[in-house]
Amino acid sequence: MQNILIGVAIGFTPMLVLLIIQLAKQSQKQKEHTEAINKLKGMLTDRMDLESDGLGKLKAEVEELKTQNENLRISLRTYSQKPGRREIARLQVFQQAADRLTINSPGFGAAWQAALKESESEFEKTFYGVQPFIKRIIPLKNSDANVVGQIDKD
Repeated sequence: MQNILIGVAIGFTPMLVLLIIQLAKQSQKQKEHTEAINKLKGMLTDRMDLESDGLGKLKAEVEELKTQNENLRISLRTYSQKPGRREIARLQVFQQAADRLTINSPGFGAAWQAALKESESEFEKTFYGVQPFIKRIIPLKNSDANVVGQIDKD
């Protein structure tokens, strides 16, 4: 019986040594995996921080652009409502229409030039004589005074 116990002890000893070696290797692998997981978690945290910072900056930039857009829209509306802007836009539309009619209608050009010269002569008459003198003393509109002042400069 003693031989059997010696044989079992001799058989269990290498198995016990191999078991201890395997446990040590398993423990080392577990530590390596834990370190790799911690490293990956750190990288993921860093990336998420960078992305959240970038996203925050983008949101701030979008908000700034929205306010700039709103300010520009308000400025444009205010600019377009200033005195004389509508009249200038309307005059541009009339000029384009007259140009198109001159090109497309064969008899319109001569009639248009005659009507234009008549209108210009009537306009000049309003700046010589009693009527312009009264307008200079009592301006009816601010724009009329500006026109008179501009013509006097010329």
